[in-house]
Amino acid sequence: MHPFFKKTHKGLIVSCQAEGDSPFNNPQGLAAFAICAQMGGAAAIRTEGIQKVQEIKNKVSLPLIGLVKSGFDDGYVRITGTEKDVKDLLDTGCDMVAIDGTSRLREKMTGPEFIAMVKNKYRVLVMADIATKEEAIACYEAGANCISTTLSGYTPETVSQELRGPDFVLLDSLVKDLGDHLPIIAEGRFNTPELARQAIDLGAWAVVTGTAITRPQTITKWFYDAINKNI
Repeated sequence: MHPFFKKTHKGLIVSCQAEGDSPFNNPQGLAAFAICAQMGGAAAIRTEGIQKVQEIKNKVSLPLIGLVKSGFDDGYVRITGTEKDVKDLLDTGCDMVAIDGTSRLREKMTGPEFIAMVKNKYRVLVMADIATKEEAIACYEAGANCISTTLSGYTPETVSQELRGPDFVLLDSLVKDLGDHLPIIAEGRFNTPELARQAIDLGAWAVVTGTAITRPQTITKWFYDAINKNI
């Protein structure tokens, strides 16, 4: 078993990301979050953007999952969608690359086809970010090293589910049917310690949590909305 998976088993992976006008949306800001995550017991860090990956790599000793965000033509997010993205991430020395494993086309390939190409050409650990069980199976067959439920509820095919919490149905199904073959990572709306624990109890290899740790403006709004509800 690769050392990355030994270090992250039943662990918390903290997604250090920021967007838009957040004052933390810079390499130094996200590196500070990563340092705090390491101090708090995180098993690994996941982050977006080449400069941010490099800065965090220089500041913490935890395993690091890197990705590059862009967009599909329909406006939905795309995760590490080009071969250049993969090359740039590998140059940072990150331990794993997260790749969009959905069926949508990028560089004339579906996610599983793109992952198969990457695994064939580069020596790299790949986390396949998927939205459905069918995509997970295809990514496993393509050679992905682990599967993450990252995109459930965030693709055209799954947005109609209107999930308010984690997709435990998908997680449970993947653990039962693929868990003996590769690690299944729980990601997507795991925003309380109790939800993270529930994922581990279901058999998730590790849990990724981001917003509830590294987006204070969103956390503040949760409290604001709760206090002002029905006032």
